[in-house]
Amino acid sequence: MAYADQQQMSSSKIISIILVVLIHALFGYALVTGLAYSAVKKVASELDMIDIQEEEPPEEIEEPPPPPPDQPIEPPPVVTPPPIVAPPAAPRPVISTQPVAPPVVAPVVAAPPPPPPPPPPQRANPEPRGNPGNWANANDYPSRALREEREGTTSFRVTVGANGRVSDCQITGSSGHSDLDAATCKNIKRRARFRPALDSQGNKMAGTWSSRVRWQIPK
Repeated sequence: MAYADQQQMSSSKIISIILVVLIHALFGYALVTGLAYSAVKKVASELDMIDIQEEEPPEEIEEPPPPPPDQPIEPPPVVTPPPIVAPPAAPRPVISTQPVAPPVVAPVVAAPPPPPPPPPPQRANPEPRGNPGNWANANDYPSRALREEREGTTSFRVTVGANGRVSDCQITGSSGHSDLDAATCKNIKRRARFRPALDSQGNKMAGTWSSRVRWQIPK
């Protein structure tokens, strides 16, 4: 094939391709414009269906009627009050005058005065509590004096305090045996209890008390 024929065929192909492109472009344009027209038509139809209601005019308010003209006020009728009638006078009470006996007044008897209080107790010397013979007995006999069979009588004097206990013991008459005299004061101070002496006001005070113990071997 010659070169001129090849050039002629290629030119015809190009023209064919251009025509096809134009046809497709026109077809697309027609399609787009048709769709746009249908959309516009649909929107217009919807706008036609919208019901626009007109606002009603406001109702007219009726004005109240004018007040009636002032009328003259008539004065109230004059009423005469009823006459005041005084109540009938109450009858006076009848007062009977009768003699009244005077009240009987009983004589007032004065209560006797209370007896004077007793004088306070007084105790010049202490008094023993219990039996003084139990303060020193045969069980307290010194063992040596018992073996030697020594006997005798011991006189003593004790000082008793305000608490009733012996605070001091003195031998006023010896038995002749020192161990018997010592046993006497030892047991008296340990066991003796007294009611203390009292002064003129009844207050407790110290005092003295005297006695004796006879030491004799039991048979």
